[in-house]
Amino acid sequence: MSVTGPNQSRPATVSNTTLALAVYILYFVAYFTGITALIGVIIAHLQVGTADPMLQSHYRFQIRTFWIGLLYLIGGMILMLVLVGWLVWLWWFIWSLVRNVKGVLALNENRPIDNPGSWLFG
Repeated sequence: MSVTGPNQSRPATVSNTTLALAVYILYFVAYFTGITALIGVIIAHLQVGTADPMLQSHYRFQIRTFWIGLLYLIGGMILMLVLVGWLVWLWWFIWSLVRNVKGVLALNENRPIDNPGSWLFG
């Protein structure tokens, strides 16, 4: 019988790869609900420091996708006053969809994101 002490750690219930995939799924669901993207970015922020380098690139990519996307959405809302905000929102939708699909495909192949700091598609 072994007791888990302070120096012994149990294996994680959910793998980091599964958590990274969950964040992408939460981002996809956010197209319909909105709030799940916030949950996803919180998970990404909590995991980025403890992940291996490959997953760290995904978490950084997810974090930037959220914050840059939020800038696009706010900018689009402001530009609605001059009736071009819908074009910004259309760009945001295409941009975020491509980033999320690209991220899921790279995660599925166990590849890091080539350029997680990119403002475009990584």
